[in-house]
Amino acid sequence: MAENNALTLQQLQQLIGNTVRMNPQLQGVWVTAELSDVRVAGGHCYMELIEKDVIGNTCAKMRAMIWNNTLNTLRGKFYAATGKDICTGMKVMVRGSANHHNLYGLSFTISDIDPAYTVGDMERIRREILERLHKEGFLDRNRSLRFPPVPQRVAVISAEGAAGYGDFINQLVNNPDGFKFYTHLFPAVMQGEKTSQSVRNALEQIRRNLDLWDCVVIIRGGGATTDLNGFDEYEVAKAVAVFPLPVAVGIGHERDRTVLDEIACRRCKTPTAVAAMLIDSLRLAYTATVERVKKIARYSADAMKGEKYRIANIETALPARVQTRIMRSEKRLGEIGHSIERALSRRYSSESERMRMLRYRFEKACMQVTEKPATKLKNLENMVRVLSPQNTINRGYSLTLLNGKAVKSIGELRKGDTVTTCLSDGTVESTIR
Repeated sequence: MAENNALTLQQLQQLIGNTVRMNPQLQGVWVTAELSDVRVAGGHCYMELIEKDVIGNTCAKMRAMIWNNTLNTLRGKFYAATGKDICTGMKVMVRGSANHHNLYGLSFTISDIDPAYTVGDMERIRREILERLHKEGFLDRNRSLRFPPVPQRVAVISAEGAAGYGDFINQLVNNPDGFKFYTHLFPAVMQGEKTSQSVRNALEQIRRNLDLWDCVVIIRGGGATTDLNGFDEYEVAKAVAVFPLPVAVGIGHERDRTVLDEIACRRCKTPTAVAAMLIDSLRLAYTATVERVKKIARYSADAMKGEKYRIANIETALPARVQTRIMRSEKRLGEIGHSIERALSRRYSSESERMRMLRYRFEKACMQVTEKPATKLKNLENMVRVLSPQNTINRGYSLTLLNGKAVKSIGELRKGDTVTTCLSDGTVESTIR
């Protein structure tokens, strides 16, 4: 009985397919999802629609395709609004219908796409990265660096053999001014999931020898715009923002703009635009140098002309000036001579008067030296004469002598002594009783 009610696998698949086709909720429905494994083959675009949970694990998946009869229309519409092609990693809002195939199972055929949803998500991602860099203090670090005025030593990060790199080098080598550039390629993957890590590795290689380079350029050209998503990642944006050398980027086209464009020191649209910017920098420096040299030459010429004019004036005025100087010197010498004569005359008079005074004082001193002893001697003679015993006797006094010596006291005399008394007119001898 159960065997009679059993369905074959094909019948089950057909039943599921009919259910899907007949359900209006599964036809012409708008779905939001992330694109994965996007590829174009045979004119059709194949992909997987996936949804991730809050921790990043895939929680839903479905095959999807855009047939060639609508692919070009949708791609043009999407690019016009976003500046990018439909690619892996994008979050999209697509319209389509669910289908079921007996062999391939459930799928989703896309008939329309809303670019505004993707633009909003792309801008949200960029805004979040830029806000994070701002909070961390990295946003303005590289773009605030002074770009070198003579950027001749250039470290290039690009894909080896890429058309954009070739155009860049060709424009530098064949610049019309003949400026010499010294470049070195640090190869990197410039598209796909490995872009961010590859560019960061190249920056680390350059960092090991910073003194060898004036600046860094990151260029990409010739690829699809779908490959620009790698430049809208936080890690590579931070690596560029904190790099100590000025970074110039040329990784897009006319309307493509990535996070790197917002944080790099210089942003150019294409690799050739970067080359033109470098050439213009050298041309500006060269022109400024030439102008300085011309200015110095003009200044030197003016200075030489002025000096020649000044020397000519000096040569013209020199004889008269010399004659005037000689006359002034002669006059000055004459005045000095007269001054010397007057000074000598005054000095001679002064010295003569001084000598006269010295002679007078000397003579006076000599007289004083000879007069004083004579006066003193005379005074002594007078004193001797006044004080002599004879003068005393002449004034009425007498002098008694005992044995030729003057008797000064009665105690000196003894009975029987013979004394002599001297008077003014003679002597008298007496005997003491």
